[in-house]
Amino acid sequence: MRRRSLILAAVPAGLVTLSACGDDKSDSSKASDGKSPSASGTSAAPPPKIVDGPLPAITAGVKFGEKPTIAKGSGEPSDQLAVKTVIAGSGKTVAEGDYIQANCVGQIWDTAKVLVDTYQTKKPLLTQLAPGATIDGWRYALTGKKTGSRVQFSVPPTWGFGKDGDAQAGIKGTDTLVFVFDIQDAFGPKSSAKGKVVAQDDAGVPKVGTNTDGKSPSVEVPKSKAPTKLVAEYVIEGDGAVLAADDTVLVQYKGVIWNTGKEFDSTYGRKALTSFSLQQVVKGWAQGLIGRKVGSRVVIVVPPALGYGDNPPSGSGIGKDDTMVFAVDVLAKV
Repeated sequence: MRRRSLILAAVPAGLVTLSACGDDKSDSSKASDGKSPSASGTSAAPPPKIVDGPLPAITAGVKFGEKPTIAKGSGEPSDQLAVKTVIAGSGKTVAEGDYIQANCVGQIWDTAKVLVDTYQTKKPLLTQLAPGATIDGWRYALTGKKTGSRVQFSVPPTWGFGKDGDAQAGIKGTDTLVFVFDIQDAFGPKSSAKGKVVAQDDAGVPKVGTNTDGKSPSVEVPKSKAPTKLVAEYVIEGDGAVLAADDTVLVQYKGVIWNTGKEFDSTYGRKALTSFSLQQVVKGWAQGLIGRKVGSRVVIVVPPALGYGDNPPSGSGIGKDDTMVFAVDVLAKV
């Protein structure tokens, strides 16, 4: 069983599975803002055959990054996965289990009713191509593609929302869905910060390694007494967007106890990145990351008052009133 991240506050375990991509009133003016459809309503099915078509025409917005207009489907859609690489990118290859950041439009084959449009909302999708993380059609269609690619594909109910559909999103159990994805970036277990190394001159702040090879960075805790206030400093300063309080972030991180230097949590050890809202983590995490740039590695020292205080999670390895130290690589945000 995959261990749940310890940086999350008291929230439901299903946090990272994001909500459905629309509702029963959704249209092109009310489309989703970058959330991925939940896979909870689908059942396990054998892998589909990947076929060339049929697929509706893209009638406008034909360049990568432009909002595509997709014609209504004509005739019967394939009962398998129709996939077409409309524009072939030259970036990194997306692997199963990776997170992707992408703009996308999705609609129903028969009606062209728009279910998701991140071009309009200007909030790219951030989702993991893994079983249970989103609908299987996305995972099968996009795995193996390269960043910088535009991919169009159709998803029949078997690898979409199943025979029950999704009433909240206005999807019937017989609906085939059509998507166009512009894949901007991909992130996997070896992803790291990218930016300028910053001098670590304060002897009272833990020293964090600056390696960017995807391996866990070292964290050297001073022998001095832990600070009573939050500390957050760049180790590597990226050049991406600045984090806001309502952002969802994708990170690599490692956490150790100040007094012992013992590691208690790490995405490196799990070989699995973590995505979460800054509104749903311990206060020290949120306060330490707000205002920082995507692409950065940040060292955060979280005093008990902004962490778990005298009530740490059972079995976590965190003691009462422990000060926690984190090395956090901010890979992406939405």
